[in-house]
Amino acid sequence: MEALAEAVTRTPLLTGTSVEQKREEIRRYFHHTSSLYENLFDCINSDEAYYLRPEPLRHPLIFYFGHTAVFFINKLLLGKYHGHRLDERLESMFAIGVDEMSWDDLDRDHYDWPSVSETRAYREQVRHVVDTLISEMPLTLPITQDSPAWIILMGIEHERIHLETSSVIMRMLPLKYLDAHPLWAACNDTGPAPENSLLPVAGQTITLGKPATAHTYGWDNEYGHKTVAVAPFKVAKYLVSNGEYLAFVQAGGYQEPKWWSQEGQGWLTFTGADMPRFWRYCNGKYVQRNLLQEMPLPLDWPVDVNYLEAKAFCNWKAAQTGTHVRLPTEAEWTVLRNLLDTDQADWTRAPGNINLEHYASSCPVHRFEHKGVCDVVGNVWQWTESPIDGFPGFEVHPLYDDFSTPTFDGQHNVFKGGSWISTGNEATRYARYAFRRHFFQHAGFRYIESNRAEVPVEPVNSYETDELVAQYLEFHYGDRYFDVANYPKACVQTLLSHTPGLNHGKALDLGCSVGRASFELAQYFDQVDGIDFSARFIQHGFQLKETGHTRYAIPVEGDLVEFKEVSLQALGYAELGDKIDFAQGDACNLKACFCDYDLIFCGNLIDRLYDPGLFLTQIHQRLNAGGYLVLTSPYTWLEQYTPKDKWLGGIKVNGENVTTLDGLDAILGQHFNLVAQQDVPFVIRETRRKFQHTLAEMTVWQLK
Repeated sequence: MEALAEAVTRTPLLTGTSVEQKREEIRRYFHHTSSLYENLFDCINSDEAYYLRPEPLRHPLIFYFGHTAVFFINKLLLGKYHGHRLDERLESMFAIGVDEMSWDDLDRDHYDWPSVSETRAYREQVRHVVDTLISEMPLTLPITQDSPAWIILMGIEHERIHLETSSVIMRMLPLKYLDAHPLWAACNDTGPAPENSLLPVAGQTITLGKPATAHTYGWDNEYGHKTVAVAPFKVAKYLVSNGEYLAFVQAGGYQEPKWWSQEGQGWLTFTGADMPRFWRYCNGKYVQRNLLQEMPLPLDWPVDVNYLEAKAFCNWKAAQTGTHVRLPTEAEWTVLRNLLDTDQADWTRAPGNINLEHYASSCPVHRFEHKGVCDVVGNVWQWTESPIDGFPGFEVHPLYDDFSTPTFDGQHNVFKGGSWISTGNEATRYARYAFRRHFFQHAGFRYIESNRAEVPVEPVNSYETDELVAQYLEFHYGDRYFDVANYPKACVQTLLSHTPGLNHGKALDLGCSVGRASFELAQYFDQVDGIDFSARFIQHGFQLKETGHTRYAIPVEGDLVEFKEVSLQALGYAELGDKIDFAQGDACNLKACFCDYDLIFCGNLIDRLYDPGLFLTQIHQRLNAGGYLVLTSPYTWLEQYTPKDKWLGGIKVNGENVTTLDGLDAILGQHFNLVAQQDVPFVIRETRRKFQHTLAEMTVWQLK
């Protein structure tokens, strides 16, 4: 493998002392990556093979051959680092279409794919463009995310990802289309499978996320930080080998639904699988398909399976042993990774079958041991129980805003550790990749034994894309526009200025929407209840209280969106969650338990009730003596919310104008004194260039 190792360079450090040396290092890394990628495709001996679809859920290989070059041009154009397209047709055709949605969501669109020679010529054009940019781009050290060098590294690391994914597809091609290649020689060593054993791992508290001291390129999902307390567990010394997994296959594991999740059963029904994807049963024996050849099943190599298969094995193993056997979480796997306290930049020789420094295939599972555990990194990726999510502080890169966010859906599980062909960023310590659970990569697993049946995995904090809910999240927690103060915060500050002597015991935020006023009130009250009719809205207040974060996407223009994250820590509300309870409720028919309040705040609620008069005639019963009712509203009465015969104002009665304030006074005057009125402006962002600028009226009423 020496020739192959020479073609592989490690991902460059972002730091350095010489700009020109760093420029040349990036240039070498770019050309080595492009050449390595093309060397992989040189294994294909027929242009016909480029247009086959050995994996029906993926594009043919011609797409991947062109995609990585097009990625450079599209990102450079987006960042305005390059001024024109090289080939509009190819740059459209090869742009997107990588992550399949489901095993039964096949893309059957017809593509008029270009020839291999045309695609190869395009790649050469891109090489020249990128090489010229590397020579001419401004460069300062350290390289930061707003540097053109970061975009070059983004394109390089993107191609290294597809080096691996393309090799998986090639592994599915009929062998007649592939030739042996000296750069891609498999391991020849094999033997009996070692007997697996469990080793104790002490519990500890760890912090997930790439630290600032890790001076290498990272994808957006690596950044941010999350602290996790990991309970003690036992871990398998070895990755699950073909031999160990064979026992599950021979025990009828693929025919027994009880070992499989509902998703796994659906996948089994659709595919008819009865063994791992890269196994074949021939003449009474199992054989394994590697990249360029088949061999008798190497029992001591790691098994290649998807998450669904790994999970089923663990369920079977748990039943066999009577213990809680499962896959590790990302945090538990990180505890294991910390046994190897070095990163790619520190290696003189890769400490596992990774970075293409040993073989162009897997190898025996007992070859690389660190503190009792073998294959901490490399050989095959290791599936975890954790659906991928962004860590607190996660931010998308503006030139690649859909690298990670589409995977924050609860359907993509993290795998860690890299495989034999993982290079560059993929082989670094903090790399985080995730694929759909039915996805095949060079991926396997190791299992752990836990003290409890429950899996300590949090629900994914996905991006709210409901346009109205996202609009209100921005209204409550987002940016300040046109120098108009945040509305919920301004309302609370204003009402406090008009309520001298207010008892700060218990407050109700009625019509709380997504909850900002509830958090603001909790700074001044011992207890706050936030109630809203809409579960879509209230769930975000609850999520913030429980997790400290929520996310949403707001329209920019057309189909373009901007991704936002809210953090209680950043807002100064981190310690307030225990003082707030959120609940769904009808303001006109509240449960009896919602009572004894010193303050009831109804922000922009009154003109959205189906019977505001009924609400107002009863609300005094929920206040303590001397308590305050505070209403704000722009009085935009609409029949879609309130029947016209229920409007409090904005109408004529006996030919005379009746305003909403008139209607409020007529109902509330029996039990309340009006003590203050004040306009409170607010701005709601619809798109980057469209806003609603409105004046609400605040009225402050004190119980007589």
